[in-house]
Amino acid sequence: QSLGLPITDEQIQEMEANLDNIDFNMAAEEEKKLRHDVMAHVHTFAHCCPKAAAIIHLGATSCYVGDNTDLIVLRDGFNLLLPKLARVISRLADFAEKYADLPTLGFTHYQPAQLTTVGKRCCLWIQDLCMDLQNLERARDDLRFRGVKGTTGTQASFLQLFEGVHSKVEELDRLVTAKAGFKRAYMVTGQTYSRKVDIEVLSVLASLGASVHKICTDIRLLANLKEIEEPFEKEQIGSSAMPYKRNPMRSERCCSLARHLMTLVLDPLQTASVQWFERTLDDSANRRVCLAEAFLTADIILSTLQNISEGLVVYPKVIERRIRQELPFMATENIIMAMVKAGGNRQDCHEKIRVLSQQAAAVVKQQGGDNDFIDRVRADPYFSPIHKQLESLLDPSSFTGRAPQQVAKFLKAEVRPALIPYQSKMGGKIELAL
Repeated sequence: QSLGLPITDEQIQEMEANLDNIDFNMAAEEEKKLRHDVMAHVHTFAHCCPKAAAIIHLGATSCYVGDNTDLIVLRDGFNLLLPKLARVISRLADFAEKYADLPTLGFTHYQPAQLTTVGKRCCLWIQDLCMDLQNLERARDDLRFRGVKGTTGTQASFLQLFEGVHSKVEELDRLVTAKAGFKRAYMVTGQTYSRKVDIEVLSVLASLGASVHKICTDIRLLANLKEIEEPFEKEQIGSSAMPYKRNPMRSERCCSLARHLMTLVLDPLQTASVQWFERTLDDSANRRVCLAEAFLTADIILSTLQNISEGLVVYPKVIERRIRQELPFMATENIIMAMVKAGGNRQDCHEKIRVLSQQAAAVVKQQGGDNDFIDRVRADPYFSPIHKQLESLLDPSSFTGRAPQQVAKFLKAEVRPALIPYQSKMGGKIELAL
């Protein structure tokens, strides 16, 4: 109307008054007859708006309705997920800060490696989630509106309506895009916006799924080691047969759903690859499933992970015991260095330690006993020059490097600033219904 088409105020007011007056039963009956969902609702809307019936859907196509709506929904979906992801990062950041100095065994190949700290390991999780936060923000901000493009994207119908005035078609496209809350529209489309957009959207959600799967797998492994556990309710039952069990079922649920989320990106990949020319309809049913499921799955994964991160339980004594079992072997290099400083020969010391460590390893592996390597060192007169240093040489905190400092710097420089836009949406703790 503002661009000169003969549309009356009365027609516009009639449509506005009936926006929420939707006869879904009539729409269902219309769709049975017409086999076309958009036209069923066009007819139903027209029934409510007899004065505007002649101009409803004028110049438009179904994908003007469906695709533009999908882009709005995708944008709004990201806006729902982002604060939830930020909350998870915030909770884990608090956890990392609390346990920044607590030494724990590091693992490579799932074999004991150099010590790290509980907080530093958590920062590995947080860093992945911060990347996901950036990716979701980028994918949301990269979304454009399809806008007013017509049946094959040429805007021919609108050019005809405006009697060949190109500037009015362009202005209509700009006005509708702005009203939908988008800064930009795609300059070229077919009947649909490019289905590669859906690939980008589901790729970042699939990547989030991979991050969560990794985090929750780590928690499950730590639960087996009895070092860290997810929340476990007072009357919760771990197993119907084994009363002592404390299964990490929340983390297992996250892994299960994350696996589903990761596979959903295959749908838009295949859909984009088979979009014949300007569009084919075999994308429609698939997209109605995979787009919605991806956002819903990501949503419940983040809610569950928030619940986990708010109730993680750490068992320092178990962690300390495992360190004592492995640290003697890790301290061998420190012992060699101390012996050399005390006047010993590096090669002689190396051979002595090799023999003693293999004897201690035999006790652990063949007899099931505790690691007695340090006791053997204490009993050997060769090492008498450093016997008084053994306690300090075995201080776990001396094996964690700069882990505490890395935690502090990472949280301050990267994590907390990334959360600033979401501070007002951090909310309280979340409880899971089941």
